[in-house]
Amino acid sequence: MAMKMRMPLMVFLVGLLAAGCSFFHFSKHSKPVPPPQTIVTPDTSLTAKVVSVNTVGRFVVLGFPPGRMPKVDQIFYLYRTGLKVAMVRITGPQTENNIVADVATGDAEIGDEVRDQ
Repeated sequence: MAMKMRMPLMVFLVGLLAAGCSFFHFSKHSKPVPPPQTIVTPDTSLTAKVVSVNTVGRFVVLGFPPGRMPKVDQIFYLYRTGLKVAMVRITGPQTENNIVADVATGDAEIGDEVRDQ
């Protein structure tokens, strides 16, 4: 009976010793490692929405936020529910925050998200 009670105690002590040895293992010359620095990168990508679609002429009108407009011949991609559905090339003309783009591949719908990546 005494042997049955000693066995779990022995297993516990051996486990405790093994964990303790690995816990306190360090070098005298080791220095603490500083946490990694956080890198913040501003999002400079252009985004817009498809505001009008002409399926016969295969072009769209893109509405950009005030302040930044794309350049002529710049390529953009259209996304619908997170999936890439088309590629467009900016052709102009531009009126205020809207600009015309030709649909190069895929199909476009009003409300599609436009990104330059």
